[in-house]
Amino acid sequence: MTEIRQGGCLCGAVRYEADWPPMMVATCSCKNCQKQAGSALSILAVLPQSGLRVTGELTTYNDIAKSGNTVYRKFCGSCGSPVITETPEAQAQGMIFIKAGSLDQAEDLKPTVHFWTSTAQHWVVFPEGGKQLDTQ
Repeated sequence: MTEIRQGGCLCGAVRYEADWPPMMVATCSCKNCQKQAGSALSILAVLPQSGLRVTGELTTYNDIAKSGNTVYRKFCGSCGSPVITETPEAQAQGMIFIKAGSLDQAEDLKPTVHFWTSTAQHWVVFPEGGKQLDTQ
């Protein structure tokens, strides 16, 4: 049974509804995600594109990852909250990533995949049982 989760930016100008549960919950510790999140890592919920409905206007920053791939980082232009990440590869597969910190309810999330552990902060400890990938 599909549940609906809601979320949005800090100021409330951008809101969304997401079909739940996600396909996957992951962390990314690449340097660009660290900078964008202003934290040690980014937590992402992976959804089908058709499972996300957004209201409000997002601003897009076209980032280039260390791999050379384009990453579309979408955020609220008013408060700066990161909300969505997209890549051409994910788009081609019909997937989209929401920044899990933007969810209204996120306390039950359990990341099972950890990307870019090779650039993680030395004090970050990943939970046992999750798949750890040096890169993406």
